[in-house]
Amino acid sequence: MEYQGIIFDFNGTLFFDNDKHVKAWNEISKILRGKEITLEELHTKLNGTPNIQNILYFTDGKATKEELEKYSQKKEEYYRQFCKEDTEKFHLVDGVCEFFDHLKEKDIPFTIASASIKENIDFFIESFGLDRWIKPEDIVYDDGTYENKIAMFHKAADVIGIDMKDIRIYEDSNSGIRNAYDAGCEQIVVICDKENEEEFLKTELGSAMKECIDNWETYLSSGYRDGVERCYAQWQVYKLAIKQFYGIEYRFIRENEYYGLVTETGDWVYKVKI
Repeated sequence: MEYQGIIFDFNGTLFFDNDKHVKAWNEISKILRGKEITLEELHTKLNGTPNIQNILYFTDGKATKEELEKYSQKKEEYYRQFCKEDTEKFHLVDGVCEFFDHLKEKDIPFTIASASIKENIDFFIESFGLDRWIKPEDIVYDDGTYENKIAMFHKAADVIGIDMKDIRIYEDSNSGIRNAYDAGCEQIVVICDKENEEEFLKTELGSAMKECIDNWETYLSSGYRDGVERCYAQWQVYKLAIKQFYGIEYRFIRENEYYGLVTETGDWVYKVKI
């Protein structure tokens, strides 16, 4: 299935900054409830969701409108501070600029749908020159009116004027992947940086999937039919595990390149189709 337009998540997809968000949310969590966030909370409650939802989570839904605004702004102030301090990593992921140039050359419409607030979007536009490729007014961000990322994806689809079924979405978080699916997207590309790849490969499922992929590629190249069929059968089992993990029935296809976005460190990209 060919895509006619693209929607990019930003944080963790075009700019690897998850550690800065974690540090910032830790500061807010300590202020609001006296403790840091857990790894489980990070992956299941916080990543890829608007600030308001996160603050309501920290306060058990009791935060006032004024508190929501105050702590949302405070979290992003921490975040921008941490970004500026880490000058070595303060850049777009390798290959993004070339990919954007490619899309412009091919006249493929694209935009960004980010859970970041306007102050951060302005910060990114100024720091990375995003307005070379995307009109600032076409970037969808957390302005407090969106219930969730699903609504943001629908808005982004309207902005680029493409039906959701013909759009490819690039995401990095579990919640973002789920929201892209629930928004009706039929092509989802999942970005994973090297650190998360290594963390995933330490799990039983991750190491088994990696072995299956490696064997599959070896058998395909050598023409060993029985081995190919055996790996295919194993993959069906992993598909069921993925369905159980995400609650969605995905068909995962390994891609080795993303117009240069996959870096020399071996970042993984999975092309996901329903």
